[in-house]
Order: sequence, then structure tokens, then C-alpha cells
Amino acid sequence: MGEQLISRYPVPRLEDLPRDIRERIEAVQEKSGFVPNVFLTLAHRPDEFRAFFAYHDALMEKEGGLTKAEREMIVVATSSVNDCHYCVIAHGAILRVRAKSPLVADQVAVNYRKADITARQKAMLDFAVKVALTPGRVGEEDFVVLRAHGFNEEDIWDIGAITAFFALSNRMANLIEMRPNDEFYLLGRVPKK
Repeated sequence: MGEQLISRYPVPRLEDLPRDIRERIEAVQEKSGFVPNVFLTLAHRPDEFRAFFAYHDALMEKEGGLTKAEREMIVVATSSVNDCHYCVIAHGAILRVRAKSPLVADQVAVNYRKADITARQKAMLDFAVKVALTPGRVGEEDFVVLRAHGFNEEDIWDIGAITAFFALSNRMANLIEMRPNDEFYLLGRVPKK
């Protein structure tokens, strides 16, 4: 089997990228030990790369009522219903690391309703999946349920915004046939050397 393409679109060489993008990718590589393909494939369009990762960071790296693991749960559950191979694999790996549980990450990827997560987290994912699949049906009753589980208005915004942002990501990953890095499959499953 030959080298696998990571995108149906041209993937720029690292040395040909604008300095700010190259430095961001090198920092990720330094931290993780590899370059996730999403960075390389989206660098095809530098302005969109910058906008994408600015919004990603604003949603996923902020403090708030959702833990970083819960944010990843939203990504994995909604990417699963959106049939996004890349995001389920990549964010499943991140969820394994952040939740410190390979079991929960795999359960959420397959069927969060049967996962070993809290009732609060199931309510969060019920809402996220509704936003992903039937956003026109979101109504006050959904907010009432979430509030009963301790989510405030800003938390609910975060759940919806993460879902909406990753709907974009899921569609782009499918459009360009983004291939998950092989490294993601073992990340969080085996101890680091």
C-alpha cells in the first residue's frame, strides 16, 4: 500500500506557509509529537485557516461551566452523527486524554446514550445532537432541561456554538476527504514512552 493522501486538495509544504501558520503548526508538532492533518489540510487556504483556528481556540480553550473533556464529548458525539471520520478519530483521541478514559471516549463515539457518563452529560449531548440534526426544533423546553442539570445560559451557548462550529468542521473534513493521522488511533490508549 502506497502513501495515503490526507486530502483531495493540495497540501502545502510547511516551509511554503506564512510564518504565523508555520509557527502554529510547529508548536502543535512540538507538543503532540506529530502534526494533525487538519492543520496541514486547512493551510491550503491561509486566511480560512486563521479564522478557523481562532474560533476553535475561543470555544475549546476557554474557561467556563464545561470541562475540556465535556467540550470534547460534544465534538465526538456530534461528529459521530455527522459521519465525520476525521473528527471522531481525532477528537476521540483528545477525549481519551482529557477524560483519562479510553472506554468513555469509545462509548461516546458509538452511542453516547449508553456511555458511562453522568445524567448531566447525557442531557448536554442530547441537546448538542438536537442542535446538530434538527436545529429548527430547539426550543424553550430544551433550555429548561439543561438548566435543571445546572447549565447556565453561557454554558448552553457554548454547547450550541461547539456543535455549530464542528458541523462546519465535519462538513469540510468530509468534503476534502481529510484522513485522520495514524497516531490518533493509539493516543490515550497506551502510556507515553
